[in-house]
Amino acid sequence: MTLLDEIVVKSLGKADYASSLEAMREFTARRDESSADELWLLEHPPVYTLGQGARSRAVANGIPVVRADRGGDITYHGPGQVVLYALVDLARRGITVKRFVWLLEQAVMDLVGPRAERKPGAPGVYAGGAKVAALGIRVRHGRAYHGLSLNVDMDLTPFSAIDPCGYPGLAVTQLRDLGLSETVESAGAKLARLLVNRIEHA
Repeated sequence: MTLLDEIVVKSLGKADYASSLEAMREFTARRDESSADELWLLEHPPVYTLGQGARSRAVANGIPVVRADRGGDITYHGPGQVVLYALVDLARRGITVKRFVWLLEQAVMDLVGPRAERKPGAPGVYAGGAKVAALGIRVRHGRAYHGLSLNVDMDLTPFSAIDPCGYPGLAVTQLRDLGLSETVESAGAKLARLLVNRIEHA
């Protein structure tokens, strides 16, 4: 197996957002052409994150708001949601940013099944018009970090305090409400396997 083929999957459990962001930045800055790509699976305590296109704001429910360097607007992370950070050298693999976004979305769609769909101009994955997975990445020197979050079995109430991903009134859903009995761990493991397969055959 070559380093190009190898993708290391790490299950990191519960981790706060700020330290995870710093770890992603450090990994991306430190890696070189011999570094294997990695997928990190984890779960964050309640936090809103602001992408590069989002205006600064406070939320009245006391959940912290953190500025991130990914694309996109505002989203929510919390217990019961699996976060997958995809640390992938796109340049080495010959994958364009647009194609990488498609691969991330497709891995979620492979997991959710035929009800899953894309919306033109609105990255992420939807089911019945409601968003089940949010997506935002950053690419530096051809190397991607950040990734996606998939709602598994969580309290969706904090989404009602924001316009998810910048879209007023956007409904959100989760795997449990779609009839899929998954834990954060089982959904994450399946999602990682599906994404590895998509990347390796891109």
